[in-house]
Amino acid sequence: MGFLTIDFETYYDQQFSLSKLTTEEYIRDPRFEVIGVGVKQDAAPTQWFSGTKQQTAKWLAQFPWRTSVALAHNAAFDMAILGWVFDIHPKKIADTLSMGRAIDGPDAGNSLKAMGERYGVGVKGNEVVNALGKRRLDFTPGELARYGDYCCNDADMTYDLFLALIQNGFPICELDVIDATIRMFSRPLLWLDRELLEKHLSEVKARKEDLLSRTLADKDTLMSNPKLAQLLKDLGVAPPMKTSPTTGKETYAFAKNDEEFKALLEHENPDVQAIVAARLGVKSTLEETRTERLIGISGRGPLPVPLRYYAAHTGRWGGDDKINLQNLPKKSPLKKALVAPEFCVFIDCDSSQIEARIVAWLAGQTDLVNAFAAGEDVYKIMASAIYGVPVDEVTDDQRFVGKTTILGCGYGMGAKKFRAQLKAFNVDLPLKECERIISVYRETYPMIPRLWRKVGDALEAMANGQFTDVGEGISLRFDSESGILLPNGLHQKYLNLRFMPNDEGRLELYYDTKKGKALVRTKIYGGKAVENLCQALARIVISEQLLQIKRRLPVVLTVHDAVGALAPGAYADEARAYVEKCMRRRPKWAPDLPLNCESKMGATYGG
Repeated sequence: MGFLTIDFETYYDQQFSLSKLTTEEYIRDPRFEVIGVGVKQDAAPTQWFSGTKQQTAKWLAQFPWRTSVALAHNAAFDMAILGWVFDIHPKKIADTLSMGRAIDGPDAGNSLKAMGERYGVGVKGNEVVNALGKRRLDFTPGELARYGDYCCNDADMTYDLFLALIQNGFPICELDVIDATIRMFSRPLLWLDRELLEKHLSEVKARKEDLLSRTLADKDTLMSNPKLAQLLKDLGVAPPMKTSPTTGKETYAFAKNDEEFKALLEHENPDVQAIVAARLGVKSTLEETRTERLIGISGRGPLPVPLRYYAAHTGRWGGDDKINLQNLPKKSPLKKALVAPEFCVFIDCDSSQIEARIVAWLAGQTDLVNAFAAGEDVYKIMASAIYGVPVDEVTDDQRFVGKTTILGCGYGMGAKKFRAQLKAFNVDLPLKECERIISVYRETYPMIPRLWRKVGDALEAMANGQFTDVGEGISLRFDSESGILLPNGLHQKYLNLRFMPNDEGRLELYYDTKKGKALVRTKIYGGKAVENLCQALARIVISEQLLQIKRRLPVVLTVHDAVGALAPGAYADEARAYVEKCMRRRPKWAPDLPLNCESKMGATYGG
């Protein structure tokens, strides 16, 4: 396959631009106009064209898109134009912006300008600033020629940057993951149920108004920390806590800069969102804004699923384009608003306990791995050890504690956090009991705490310029130069890993996280690094399964450890069985990792 590097230049003004609108809103807006486009075929000089929509369509049609890899920087934008405006769908899609996130870090500053300088592939021009507010016919011939040169330079830089990233170690297998990710956006297949969305919005607003009218009847309720804490408890939420810098005592974390409190703005319960929004002075809740945005999209066409490839240090996907489907609650009514095309079904398949399985496998905790492989109820087994009762006598409440222990304690969680996690589900245990449960977990599965220590030692070796191998299920190389080599060929990096004294003067390990040009110091230790590693491995497993499913069915969504695909209704059962088979498929690099899944199927994402 050859490469077709493409870059579109489009109309924008002070009110109509990607800084004001989402990509979907911008391209589907009646004001949208292509000023010109540059296409570079393999290494040949980039060609520039500017004309009417019909003329541009004819010019683009001369290139072999159906047999080529279409390459762009921020390909979601250019591929959406290519697909939505010109009905052109290339065989493969590559994106240097996505590649940069994986190689240099998701927040390293991955604009074409920044990456061009970083990799020495050219200097981005600034002719675009002179295009502000200009329609195609407003340009003089000289201005249009200079704009064309600017566009061609961008395409040349993108092509050279792609080659540099490949030479710098970007694995070829991950190009398919990028292609699948962007295709969910550029070739949308899901529709939205506008009537259901409008009904849901009305209900959310009415419930919010009723809740706040009852809450605000006592004016000081929201501003009183004890009363707000009780309100959250009544809604099944453990109030976030922090240590007061003035008294040194534990107090409520209800300030605008308290991250745990702000995170409640995205809680799965809209009532919790409403209470927290009212305290923080936020006018609309996440549930309202997301529903309103989906209503807007429903009037413009099918739903482009916006996912950011390699959005986190672990390589996981993140939400994009102001619609974060990654944090859509499992039981959200909005799921039923995402509708499969006519005569098709939506298959939603979720990998079961994948991180708990990976941590046991990586640690070499054979008995737990075997229990997973045999389909045994590991939650009951854990509860049996905690409460000293036979497995068949474990109660539902005891099993829930066992489940929380298995799913939450694999990364070195302490008793306080474990207790808070249980309280979030209205299970209130004394701190001493939580300490005992954690001790039982670590004694029952001793290879897992051993893994934390081994990874901690490996991190210390990395900080001292050495390398070592860690893992029982797979041997992972911890290298001081490049980081931890993952099975897909990418590296999990800990930039400038070093020892530094903490507030108490004790030496601890820290690394730097890139935030644009700034470097943010981040603490790291064995348990946290195991969490990062297991999430990275889980993401690789899911991406391999996704690509396997995509060979026979269109994949339209991935959320955390789940994959969503479409299938013809006439072959629904056969397709569902195929998806489940793919989701249980063990990777070649982990042939003894037991995997399992659960699926549901229906006319909508919600079943």
